[in-house]
Amino acid sequence: MFTVPSNMPPTNPPALPRDRWLHAREDYLARIEAWLTPQQTRRAHGLEDPVCDFLFEYYSFRASALLRWSPGINVILADAHPNHFSAPHAAFVFSAEEMHVCARKFPAQRRASLDYIQQLLTRSRERPLHLGCFGLHEWAMVYRTTAPRHSAIPLRLPPADIARIVESNTLCCTHFDAFRFFTPDAAPKNRWALQRTDQSDFEQPGCIHATMDLYKWAFKIWPWIAGGLLADCFALAIDARTIDMRASPYDLRAFGLQPIVIETPDGQTEYQDAQRTLATRAAPLRAQLINTYAALIHSVATPSCCVV
Repeated sequence: MFTVPSNMPPTNPPALPRDRWLHAREDYLARIEAWLTPQQTRRAHGLEDPVCDFLFEYYSFRASALLRWSPGINVILADAHPNHFSAPHAAFVFSAEEMHVCARKFPAQRRASLDYIQQLLTRSRERPLHLGCFGLHEWAMVYRTTAPRHSAIPLRLPPADIARIVESNTLCCTHFDAFRFFTPDAAPKNRWALQRTDQSDFEQPGCIHATMDLYKWAFKIWPWIAGGLLADCFALAIDARTIDMRASPYDLRAFGLQPIVIETPDGQTEYQDAQRTLATRAAPLRAQLINTYAALIHSVATPSCCVV
């Protein structure tokens, strides 16, 4: 079980003035629309984007949901009314010219997952960075197969060269949701036979996929998460996916992405530098997510602590 942090937010905070929360909402929407508008334009014209498409095809959070701002739990909005919000969530409670997101309305059937995710985030934070994978998970996904996952995108090397690179390096993927897409011939070459049940035993902060997944753990608890934190995790996921694809065996120059040539020493150094940068950016977001999960767990377990 989790330990309630000493910096747990107050359960009866002062109400946030209307001008401040309106500014926070407008800032959030401006950030999100800057990403979504080009994406929606591309889709309207049938154009692909290997970075942004992934964030809406692999992850389950819809663009329409991403455009709905929330203050998160333990925040009271002064002078707030339902008509200030587009399709207010059922957890939005309005009373006496105020609004808050009620923790009591978190779905009962999903409450067990809160402990699991908070533990996963906490344990991954405690591990040292592992920077020796060189992004080879994407190479292992196309190793000795005639049906690569992104079949519409050309590979930048012949299949025989890809096989040689995989076989001359050590596969040491620590992320189950990358490992599960390894080809049947590649999976036995990984240092660990990862399983869903031992995911929290391997997650570590240097992993680019674990960094991308901070966005998943953020939207899993929408609208009980602050919009600013959700936007920060989304922005980080875009940058992590960009590095992921640049280091892959796919030729993405038509999309404006120059390859990180991880089959060379310079490319491996470039990839590791990118991993460190992403991990540094991820650390405070992971900490905020851990605290948000802890606050939500505490409020769910102790209904009297919910903002009323």
